[in-house]
Formats: sequence, structure tokens, C-alpha cells
Amino acid sequence: MSIRRSWSADSYSAAVECNSRLFVSGHAAQNLATGEVVHGIIAEEKELMARRSFTRTTEQPVPAGVVGLGLMGTSIATCLVAAGHRVVAIDKDASRRRSLKRRVSLLVRDMRRKKLLAKDPAGVLKHLSTSDDFGALRDCGIVIESIFENLNEKRNVLRKIEDAVSAEALIGSNTSALPVTELQRGAQHPERILGVHWGEPAHVLRFLEVICGAETDQRNAEKVMRLASLWKKEPTLVRRDVRGFITNRIMYAMIREAFYLVENGYATVEDIDRSVRNDMGYWITLAGPFRYMDLTGIPAYGAVMRDLLPDLSRSQETPKLMQEVVASGARGTSNAKGFYQYTPAEAKRWEKRFLDFSYEIRALALKYAERPNAEV
Repeated sequence: MSIRRSWSADSYSAAVECNSRLFVSGHAAQNLATGEVVHGIIAEEKELMARRSFTRTTEQPVPAGVVGLGLMGTSIATCLVAAGHRVVAIDKDASRRRSLKRRVSLLVRDMRRKKLLAKDPAGVLKHLSTSDDFGALRDCGIVIESIFENLNEKRNVLRKIEDAVSAEALIGSNTSALPVTELQRGAQHPERILGVHWGEPAHVLRFLEVICGAETDQRNAEKVMRLASLWKKEPTLVRRDVRGFITNRIMYAMIREAFYLVENGYATVEDIDRSVRNDMGYWITLAGPFRYMDLTGIPAYGAVMRDLLPDLSRSQETPKLMQEVVASGARGTSNAKGFYQYTPAEAKRWEKRFLDFSYEIRALALKYAERPNAEV
């Protein structure tokens, strides 16, 4: 079955149903105003899961692999091992392999403290192993590739994974923008290769995009969507391959406009961040752009679009400011140098704030999650 973009009615309905489910976690929500832990959210989540028949789509944890142990690869490995998978992590860098258990240990212990993990962290870590040999992936039912964004390098890694695993094993590429169809070219079994786009921190966020390439078998995409329930995600199925998928296309359109405003002297970096934080930042966890327009009055947006859209940046070049910042060696808080300047202590403090906020915004999102047939 290889007509990847022609969905049968039954399969399409199953994918839509799977896509619409809210995959929630059993952890306590926190009242952000008072700091009070609201344990009742756990019961609400269990009720929501029961009403939406999660048992029909729950997959059992299969042995899983992660290739590439940078920031994203580490948090993906953490997510998978916390979900009950036996995880084999591959990286050619010996220092990354040696430090992985220590790094994952810190993350799973934090998950335990934040009520996102019920298991004993020490027991979880027993299911994590590392290797520089792709052959160690031989028993994996799913492998996630998470190396840097380079088409040829990713293709090379995907071929090594294919040589190691069975023909039935699923292979996901954690790419942010590369077309999945291009990653499938030359593969032995292109139908089992998908895009699996994670957000950072992957072990906390509910975000996940599952992207079908031209050769992807829809049944494999649906299986990954079901696996996402184990990972406590609320996944989105991207049914046709498009560069950047959903969130990156929207985010980079916003970032392009932000650079345009800074480079043309309309606002500073600080001004842009402040405005976006205090406008879009307050509603976007509750409502996406279409729901927000529903809530705030559709006709006004149609009127603004007529005048504003022709005036927005349509540049196809990487912004000069971005080129300069990258050329300076800035990597952000990881080396305390970015669009803002940090002391090492300030950079660490921002990283901690980001992680703490990720847990708290997850809890807040679950508190306001849409529930079928809920009373006003």
C-alpha cells in the first residue's frame, strides 16, 4: 500500500480521531497565582482519557533507539525511557555517551519532582544504554534520528539505521524543516520513514508533529500517533509533506518579520520580545490562531489583512543581523552569548526558568484543555 497521499475514508477518520485526542499526563497541576498544587487535575485527566477511549489506541513500549545525543537527542531519549521503552542511544562522540546517563538522570529526577513521572528514576535509568555501533539498534521497533540539520548527513544516518533494524521497524527523523520525501529517497523501505518533529524540552512539551513523506505508509504514521500517547503528547498529523511542517512555517514567518522591524529601526530586540510576550504569549497556549480569531471577532482580521499583508516582509534572504550573530560564534545561553549578553550565571538562570516555565505552562494548558460535552 503506497498511495501515501490518498487516504481511505476509514483510515482518514482514524487519523483524524487520533489527531484530535488530547494526550495528557498524570501529574499535579500548579496554581500559578498561589503556588498551590491542584491534585484534582489527575482525576480529571483520567476521566478525560476514559471518555476518549484511550485504551483502543495505546501501544506497548517497544525497544527504541535514538541517534544523536545533543540537546534534543538527550531529551528525546529521556521522554522515551520515562515512557517505558528500553532505549539504545547512539552517538560517535564518546564524551556524549559517557555523560548521557548523568544528563538523563537529572531530567528524570526533575520529572519525578514535577509529578510527570511516577516511576523510580533509578529504575528508569536501567533501561538506557549507549553505543557507537548502529548494530546495537537491531532489536528496536522504532528509532528516532536526531542529528544536525543536514540533508546528506541525515540520509547517511538513516541508511545506517535501515541496515541495522528489521524491515518492520519504524524510523523517524527529528527534522525541523527538511522535506521527509527527500529523506526517503534511496531508502530500502521508504514507507516506514517519517518526520517526527519534537519541541525542546522534548520530555516536557506535549507538542509533536508526525509528518508523512510521499512514500510513507499511512498505517505507520497512525502507529506513531498511537505511540505518542505513551509519550504523553498531543500530536498533530501532517498529511502532506511541506518544508517546515506547521509550527516552523508559522514561527519563521513571525521571526522574519521580527528581524525586519529591528533591522529597519522600528524597534529593538527587547521591544519585539516584550510585545510578543505580552500579546501572543498570553493566549496562544489556550487558543491557536483560528480559535483566537473566533474568540475576538473574525471581520476585524479580514479588514486588517487587506491593508497589512502587502506590507509585510517577503525577504528570501537570511537576515543580516542573524548572519552577524551566528558569525560571532553565539550559540545562545549554552555559551552565554546571543541576541542578549549573559554572564554564565545569568545564562544558567534563564535555562532553569525556561524548564520550570515549561512544566508550569503544561499544567496550565491541561487545566484548560477542551473536554467533550463539558458544561459552561
